[in-house]
Amino acid sequence: MRKIKSCGVLVMRSQPQMSFLLLLKSNRYDLPKGHIETGEDEISCALRELFEETGIGINDIELDHKFQFHVTYLVKSKRTQNKKAEKKVVIFLACLKNEVLIKTSEHSGYVWVEWKPPHTIQPKTIDPLLQELEKYLLKL
Repeated sequence: MRKIKSCGVLVMRSQPQMSFLLLLKSNRYDLPKGHIETGEDEISCALRELFEETGIGINDIELDHKFQFHVTYLVKSKRTQNKKAEKKVVIFLACLKNEVLIKTSEHSGYVWVEWKPPHTIQPKTIDPLLQELEKYLLKL
């Protein structure tokens, strides 16, 4: 079975209240993420995708190197010629250091969602990610 990997960043901000960034894609929410390119490591992929999809650069965020979320599931898509593939998603955590102008390139818009767990947004990746983040933040 073919294996594909996608990496991204969950961006949090503390002002005006604790919230996280979601991108709007047709009829669903998504994170800034994308497929890893040849010769690229996971963090480089995640940061490249974050910049390409939002305009948020490395100088706008502070990465939390202690948090990483991994999930694997089966997909069928144009990328896999409609054949089943095992998709691994790796998400890093970042806090926005200052206010930025979000410039979406591959999405119809974005929304800052207030941090008020539990969240029910998307069961495959976003909900389990937010559940893991909630556990992580409680330990800090």
